[in-house]
Amino acid sequence: MEGLPVDCIIDILSRGSPRDACRSAVVASVFRTAVESDVLWDRFLPPDHQEIISESVSPVTFKSKKELFFKLSSPLLIDRGLKAFSIDRATGKKCYMLSARELYIAWSANPLFWCWKPIIQSRFAETVELRMTSWLEIEGKINTRILSPNTMYKAYLIVQVAHHRAYGLDVVPCEVSVEVGDLCSRGMVTLSQNACTKQSLERVCDENKVKDGSISKCVDRVSRIGCERNDGWLEIELGEFYNQGMCEEEVKMSLREVNGVHLKGGIVVEALEIRPI
Repeated sequence: MEGLPVDCIIDILSRGSPRDACRSAVVASVFRTAVESDVLWDRFLPPDHQEIISESVSPVTFKSKKELFFKLSSPLLIDRGLKAFSIDRATGKKCYMLSARELYIAWSANPLFWCWKPIIQSRFAETVELRMTSWLEIEGKINTRILSPNTMYKAYLIVQVAHHRAYGLDVVPCEVSVEVGDLCSRGMVTLSQNACTKQSLERVCDENKVKDGSISKCVDRVSRIGCERNDGWLEIELGEFYNQGMCEEEVKMSLREVNGVHLKGGIVVEALEIRPI
């Protein structure tokens, strides 16, 4: 390896992951020059990263492509602050967050049912808190064109439970789903004050059969429990999908509880996150 040109080493490292490239610089001195190269980190950055940066609400300054990569590994507010973009540090895959204002939330324009307000812990200017409803329906959409190709993604609803104001959330489980074309991943989740624990997903025997042309595919129904994040919010897994990147498709992600007739309230919605597995 000592005799290889830097360009060859860069080409070798670019075929791996950003994490592998950083590790190689520690293991062998021959890789250190290549790991600091703008050429290498430009390959790890998404092809449309300049377009994404141009949509940032604040200027993005950097001295090298490596510095830019690691800056983008933290969420960057884009599209007038309605979305956040980031890069998965280990793989270089794209991640997106859609703020509550970018979601369809039934009755959210009615102040009797929902309250829009800023929260200091949120990265977005506004969040929305459920005051009272018997019909809970939240849906987000994203086009596969802006996601990384050949990548498995999961979608999460980012929420908080206002413990002293929460009621009726755990009476009836919510239905969660992710739909891409004819494929659909479905599951159930219970919203409660005690849902903020990291627990394993529990398989349910029921299966949802989805037909894709002449091929029949089964997607397990899963009982999902919210997990507490490092930023203090709670994330609820809505489902997963694979982005081939060969054609543009719309991904629909939702959480619904529309079968019960009881009132519920006290959940705060911040965003919907789409990130690679």
